[in-house]
Amino acid sequence: MFEGFFNVTFGPIMNLPDPLNLFIVSLILTGIITLAYKYLTNQTKMRELKEEMKNMQKSMKEMKDKPDKMMAMQKETMKKNMEYMKHSMKPTLFTFLPIIIIFGWLRGYYDALGNPQVFLGLTWIWVYIIFSLVISIALRKVLKIY
Repeated sequence: MFEGFFNVTFGPIMNLPDPLNLFIVSLILTGIITLAYKYLTNQTKMRELKEEMKNMQKSMKEMKDKPDKMMAMQKETMKKNMEYMKHSMKPTLFTFLPIIIIFGWLRGYYDALGNPQVFLGLTWIWVYIIFSLVISIALRKVLKIY
């Protein structure tokens, strides 16, 4: 259904040599996902929640000899963690379907080539995962995303 669109959009990139083509696709997709995460979440609230959880974990380390207080603190930390996860779900919902569609196209593209080893003996999915993790970490640092 979207094959023609993706062939036109990503076709010139996919004509580049492996793994450069997959690096560029990873850069584009990870960039879109990272920007969606930045602008679809309340970064101030996310930073506050992360800082609170970090402080709570420090406090829990100091309460090793007080199991009752530690359990109460653990329960509060879990609540904060759930709130953090709730805030981070919005960008996931917006980006999930397009990414699944693009991955379907990529799988078809590499299946048509016989699912070759793209880089260091790894198939396209593993190369994509490695590239996207590195790119995501770098972008999050540069854009100060929490």
